Amino acid sequence: MTSRIFLGMLTPSSNTILEPVTTAMLSGLPAVTAHFSRFKVTEIALSGPALAQFDDSEILRAAELLAHAKVNVIAWNGTSSGWLGFGRDVQLCERITQATGIPACTAMLALNELLEKTGAKRIGFVTPYLDDVQARINANYERAGWTVAADRHLRMQDNFSFSTVTAGQMRQMTEEVAAAKPDAIAIVCTNMAGAPLAEELEAAHGIPVYDTVSTTVWKSLKIAGVDTSRVKGWGKMFAV
Repeated sequence: MTSRIFLGMLTPSSNTILEPVTTAMLSGLPAVTAHFSRFKVTEIALSGPALAQFDDSEILRAAELLAHAKVNVIAWNGTSSGWLGFGRDVQLCERITQATGIPACTAMLALNELLEKTGAKRIGFVTPYLDDVQARINANYERAGWTVAADRHLRMQDNFSFSTVTAGQMRQMTEEVAAAKPDAIAIVCTNMAGAPLAEELEAAHGIPVYDTVSTTVWKSLKIAGVDTSRVKGWGKMFAV
């Protein structure tokens, strides 16, 4: 590992959770720091204006700013391909690398990689999203070969409001999803503070819990050549 490792994170503009949580997650790795670039995301819905927020041109402009900091990796720390289709993230990673020369990853592709590596076939979802957004996520996972054992979602649309979801709400939602006995539970939203609860929830239910802020950090560290097992206290995924 070089003397300093810089993780570049593309961040929804109205997000207040992923930055402090990511920084806390990396606190035990003094040579590793996270750096953030924002672009406009204020709502999650299937309307034309909401979907247009994820136009690659806006994201690429933010990625090019991160490249000025000579980051080791650029990660899209957002979950939009859950409803837009995973191919969107594959294409985005290719375009980021083509534009900047820096390897790229995303929260959702990292989640899918973890599910594949651990052999998780039946998954449960905990999210804040609207009914139709969650239905699209479920359909995309079923189409890709997974079984959605259960989901709980809060029917919220405003991206900032996701940060107000309480630990108690997430505990209850996870408990209800865990009753279906999935192989893994995914907390999908990078503006919801699920990551700090992962170890507690894993201990309570005996099921791996993969939060998407955590999956982004996990994959970013892998690309940067950092041993993820050095991240302690944030769940089983970092031993994978």
